[in-house]
Amino acid sequence: MSEKENLISIIMPAYNCEKYIVDAISSVIAQSYQNWELLVIDDGSKDNTLKIIEEFVSKDSRIRILINKINMGVSATRNRGIENANGDWIAFLDSDDMWKPYKLEKQFKIVNRHSAEFIFTGSSYINEEGEPFKGIFEVPSILSYKKLRNQNVISCSSVLMKKKFFKSIKMEKDEIHEDYAAWLRILKLGVTAYGINEPLLIYRISKNSKSGNKLKTVKMTYKVFRFVGFNPVVSAYFMTRHVLNSVLKYNRIYSD
Repeated sequence: MSEKENLISIIMPAYNCEKYIVDAISSVIAQSYQNWELLVIDDGSKDNTLKIIEEFVSKDSRIRILINKINMGVSATRNRGIENANGDWIAFLDSDDMWKPYKLEKQFKIVNRHSAEFIFTGSSYINEEGEPFKGIFEVPSILSYKKLRNQNVISCSSVLMKKKFFKSIKMEKDEIHEDYAAWLRILKLGVTAYGINEPLLIYRISKNSKSGNKLKTVKMTYKVFRFVGFNPVVSAYFMTRHVLNSVLKYNRIYSD
């Protein structure tokens, strides 16, 4: 592969995240795999987020900043980052999450071993103050479209995938789980997603996040299935499967 074919473009939306973004960007810089560029897209922050990003940009030429003139929301912001990416590979990292140092290196080993084009990882969890939960989220080694319908086991900040998938599929509709809708549409093409069952992502659970509001996330999951084309009955069925699996998931995270 050429350098461009090996280049990973990391997409990081940023909005009023001065409290966490230093840790997020630092976890990228600490990666053992160093052929990356980081595109941080500021979505109209009102705090010191932009200033912090600019400090990183001044010290590392691999870090670029894009500034939205108005607040565009996470879907449009991610799409803008993808459109400006130079690499053939896309990784996502939210500004309040972090990676373990060998995250990208281990994912590229799966690429080389299986000719994989979509790779995700397991997760550990922290609260808003950075205190860890004992439980971790385990993921399957192989994931098909049919399996993904039963539970979204793909954390957006854990994903590494080929940029080519976003030529026809975009992140859409912030009022649903926009990343899950994208994964479903991509895997429906016949793509296999490969999981690394290690907590290479450190995921921050916030009370104000989509995952932090359980009633809201149930409604959003139902809307995902309607958006990707299922009728109301089938959508309700898969939503129920998600609720049951999510209860088990968070019981393990909080109680282990």
